[in-house]
Amino acid sequence: MDDHEEGDAPPVAECVGDHVSVGDGVTVNGREPALVPAAGFAGDGPRKPKRKRRRKRGRRVFVRDGEARPAQQAPIAPEPGAKAPVGAPEEPRQTRARAYAPPNGINGFNGASQTLYAALDLGTNNCRLLVATPGRPGRFRVVDAFSRIVRLGEGLTASGRLSQPAMDRAVDALAVCAEKLAGWRLSGVRMIATEACRSAENGGHFLDRVRRETGLALEMIDRRTEARLAVSGCSSLVTRETDGLVLFDIGGGSSEIALIDLSRHRTPRLADHIVSWTSLPVGVVSLAERFGGRVVTPESFEAMVEEVTIMLSRFDGGGRLAHIASTARFHLLGTSGTVTTLAGVHLGLKRYDRRRVDGLWMERDSVDRMIGTILGWSFDERKANPCIGSERADLVLAGCAILEAIRRHWPAERLRVADRGLREGMLSEMMARDGVWRRRKRAGAWPA
Repeated sequence: MDDHEEGDAPPVAECVGDHVSVGDGVTVNGREPALVPAAGFAGDGPRKPKRKRRRKRGRRVFVRDGEARPAQQAPIAPEPGAKAPVGAPEEPRQTRARAYAPPNGINGFNGASQTLYAALDLGTNNCRLLVATPGRPGRFRVVDAFSRIVRLGEGLTASGRLSQPAMDRAVDALAVCAEKLAGWRLSGVRMIATEACRSAENGGHFLDRVRRETGLALEMIDRRTEARLAVSGCSSLVTRETDGLVLFDIGGGSSEIALIDLSRHRTPRLADHIVSWTSLPVGVVSLAERFGGRVVTPESFEAMVEEVTIMLSRFDGGGRLAHIASTARFHLLGTSGTVTTLAGVHLGLKRYDRRRVDGLWMERDSVDRMIGTILGWSFDERKANPCIGSERADLVLAGCAILEAIRRHWPAERLRVADRGLREGMLSEMMARDGVWRRRKRAGAWPA
């Protein structure tokens, strides 16, 4: 997942309609002003008076803050019943009520025709948003993205409640998401909250606050739905040569595991092939808080692995893939910050690059070597690695311990890395529900 730092997943949408841009030159509504030849160039002719040159400079176009502005965003309506006197000063964001109601329609900015969907995932550790438009069958193109580590579940294991600083961080991130969503006309939107809100005593009250302050109505999903969405989000990474796999999503407060059997028959929907699933009540945040994340010794690491192993031993459906687990057509598929971090370290990336990580195959020996390498690093060495950083330095080994327990329970020679998950699953399910790929296939229109 692109949860390493805010903005790691850059939008890939093209600008449409009139615009103002700042680069090598200035453009206004798509037209360039006349170019003025550089002084002293052969053929320039006599110099113009100084006063005239000042006037030309005075007519140049500038963009405030040095950045291009998109077309005007749709305003966010105040909460019903809330009135402010005319001319009254605007209230601070923390207390101002907002109501986000995505209008129905298929238009983006300036009426550009494209069908748009949005998916928001508020997890124990991250807040993530994707806005996308359908592409070829089963695929879509991202036009806007946001990711920020908020650590909503910080301290939850000890207190059973979401802390005030954690809730404030999450609301700040969700306010950014609300602003982004208000700028798009959406055909479908789904916004979910997962383990932190499920397990916290005040999780429901927090979601009420989110609705009041940002206008976003988040759906608290159960663990079964979370596992299904993770499978749907990774379906395009499962090849025809695969007979079976164990797909896992190591989260901040829980870890979802799905066993998928493709050996008997195949349907286009990967979630149809789930033969068993479980959700472990442990994630990188909760495990690191129990055992410590800054200083991790081989002994404390093994203790973390053992705790997760005990949880897996209680999974009754864990043997449903025994008939194919020892073959070359079986593998693991991991979607989480843990596996993407391992992949980035394995590749020696100077800066995390989703394009190189998503879909990467790692052999068993390579995974062993990367876990051993990170376990041998101090906290400062982990923090200095560009694929780990300060936000993950105290969590990455807890994630490696969960991964190691899964690998011991289902030994496989290969692990495939997925930088995708719940958001992609929500987008795929919404687009499939609306039949956008089926309609486009009939129309013979396949965007690049």
